Amino acid sequence: MKSKAAFKEDYINKLTNKSGRTIEEASRWDKYHALASLVREYATKHWVETNERYNDKASKQVFYFSIEFLTGKFLINNLINTGYLDIAKEVFEDLGFDLEDVAEIEKDQGLGNGGLGRLAACFLDSMAALAIPGHGCGIRYNYGLFEQKIINGYQVEFPDRWLHNRNVWEVKKEDKAVEVHFYGEVIIEDGVYKTINTSPVLAVPYDTPIVGYHNKTVNTLRLWSAQTVNRGFDYSSFSRGEYIDAFKKKYDVESISQVLYPNDSYDEGKILRLKQEYFFVSAGLQGILRSFKKLEKPVNKLYDYISIHINDTHPSMAVPELMRILMDEEKLGWDEAWSITEKTCSYTNHTILSEALERWPIPMFSQLLPRIFMIIEEINRRFCLDLIEKYNKPQSHINEMAIVGNGEIRMAHLAIVGSHSINGVARLHTEILKNKELKCFYDIYPGKFNNKTNGITHRRWLLNSNPELSKLITDYIGDYWIRDPQRLRDLMKYVHNHEFREKIFEVKQQKKRALAAYILKHNNIVVNPDSIFDVHAKRLHEYKRQTLNVLHIMYLYNQLVENPDMSFVPRTFIFAAKAAPSYYIAKQTIKLINTVAEKINNDTRIKDKLKVVFLENYGVSLAEILIPAADVSEQISTTTKEASGTGNMKFMMNGAVTIATLDGANVEIHEQVGTDNIVLFGLTEEEVYGLYETHEYNTHEIIEGDPRLKKVLEQLINGFLGEDSEEFQIIYDSLVYSDEYFVLKDFDSYAKAQKRIDGYYLDEDRWSEMVITNIAHSGFFSSDKTIQEYATGIWEVDRVPK
Repeated sequence: MKSKAAFKEDYINKLTNKSGRTIEEASRWDKYHALASLVREYATKHWVETNERYNDKASKQVFYFSIEFLTGKFLINNLINTGYLDIAKEVFEDLGFDLEDVAEIEKDQGLGNGGLGRLAACFLDSMAALAIPGHGCGIRYNYGLFEQKIINGYQVEFPDRWLHNRNVWEVKKEDKAVEVHFYGEVIIEDGVYKTINTSPVLAVPYDTPIVGYHNKTVNTLRLWSAQTVNRGFDYSSFSRGEYIDAFKKKYDVESISQVLYPNDSYDEGKILRLKQEYFFVSAGLQGILRSFKKLEKPVNKLYDYISIHINDTHPSMAVPELMRILMDEEKLGWDEAWSITEKTCSYTNHTILSEALERWPIPMFSQLLPRIFMIIEEINRRFCLDLIEKYNKPQSHINEMAIVGNGEIRMAHLAIVGSHSINGVARLHTEILKNKELKCFYDIYPGKFNNKTNGITHRRWLLNSNPELSKLITDYIGDYWIRDPQRLRDLMKYVHNHEFREKIFEVKQQKKRALAAYILKHNNIVVNPDSIFDVHAKRLHEYKRQTLNVLHIMYLYNQLVENPDMSFVPRTFIFAAKAAPSYYIAKQTIKLINTVAEKINNDTRIKDKLKVVFLENYGVSLAEILIPAADVSEQISTTTKEASGTGNMKFMMNGAVTIATLDGANVEIHEQVGTDNIVLFGLTEEEVYGLYETHEYNTHEIIEGDPRLKKVLEQLINGFLGEDSEEFQIIYDSLVYSDEYFVLKDFDSYAKAQKRIDGYYLDEDRWSEMVITNIAHSGFFSSDKTIQEYATGIWEVDRVPK
């Protein structure tokens, strides 16, 4: 650890040498780039030492394959983890710089969309903090999902140019590049399968250090970028004047790592997604096997040294690709290769939604990846034979469970059959998998299935995003909770302490004032920090039921218009969400939220008692402003549809009270805080499945029986909102004629739950107790705890501390 004087000298040298400017002339970017470069330089020493430590001890290492890693900004997080944050603040003050202002210039890394990527990032942080040898493997997208702008109330997508100013944290490792092969013909040569006449792509790794908290452990996030094998363009075509053709191959290849989640509503987009998934799996496994062979350990003991984790179905081709490497390159037989593969691979299922369980058309897949398709066919043949001979399954079960069937390849089935462990991400989710959605597989593989409830890193979501609350907690219970977040329970000793309650309230108000300033700056809307900040921030999807929230807001507005002087607890409803570009009804829901906001916010009759705000371009950095300011956390998905959720945990950790269905990890939050400290509503799991099974759900009966609901539904299409009557017809029709996610069924229960929140908030003692209880029990959902459970229960990997 360097002294302040040494740090200051290093920083000034770095700033002047990097920018070629004096301190006085340095730009904001120069200041950021110099500081980030210095922090990375300090971390690199431990990065090299960590890799040497793992290799010297031949430690088993985990490689976490994920299509997303939503890391957020690194600078402040790495300053915290290296222990240099306070020194950096002091040095910047000495130089007349504003660290907060400089750190803000860093772009969020465009490597993810939502919960899947954020979970992966939390897991990497926890593995490093616990000194568990674990690394991420993904794609270095040139552009993120998209940058969301709200124009006339509509979501409009722009390129997310996160690499525009370079990424100071990454290190390009060209010497570790590998080739990934597409298309071609499979032949047998000397008894070994070979694929010839392929279209090769060069996969170039970029490594980012993942810094552990105060422990001199630095793991790696390796992201692969696609390049042409010859690193250039077709010069002969260019010389002939065929300029477009000269660059076509280069652009086709580079498109593989160009954009996160290309639109797959047409075949070209599907092929590109399939290419992406094989690209990073093949590149990652080739790199892992190359490093493993340097250890001079027997390949048939691979699973003793390597664990491959498949995060959702996107990396499922790890199973057949590892088989290909073991058989075609290492010359092992099928049975031995299969035994090694199954013992090496593990799989996390993240959803029960059928549309999210990937399936690929056989003609497309077999043409693009002929050898991989052959291996999958053989895996499927042997698996179906086992179902008949070993498990005595009827044909109907075989048809349901087959990896290849109905002209498709079912990637979740491939991951299940080829892994030694299948875990869900919340207890309810895992039970649904075992007893309903994947029951056929659970019946034959009961030992494979287990639960690992998701978690979040308190270093990002408390230390980093809410330093005021972190300091207050440390003032009362000491700082050991940073090492062991379950020690946050010690706060329960102060749940009735008046002074502590007052300070908790002031921290929350400080964060609400900061968010109010952000809203004024970005939305030009004045909101009242003394109102309840009710926040619904998550990906826009029908099952997450932003529509339920909007209908309730419209009902409250109708009440206020009828009686402006009624007793009403002021509310500010805040939404933040991105909708998939091709998901029309989700995009129309964003338009509805903004249309409702426009009407309510400009109606002077209601005396500013109700405000609605939609914050555009939701991501990690916005979440770090939004979550600490929330009073109420909206976790209102249809019961049985949300696998777990992690936003619920982040809000809880920052002192928000959850309004929730008993879905996903909400069930476990309820168990931790008790019924008095969470606001529950809605259908139960049994009631939801009962409605699905009986087909007796009658939306018209509900509408006719509830005048409030009937009125707001009519307002969607009768011009009340000042839009064309057709604008929200699709939302109206989805609710009135289908209501797949039981929005109408849960409306009354939701409205009553929101009314209860008003009463709790007015009772200052009651509300303070709820807030403190939630913070105190949030350590249970630390990703450190979750990762330790993965390490011992799935990966069988030990900590390797300095």
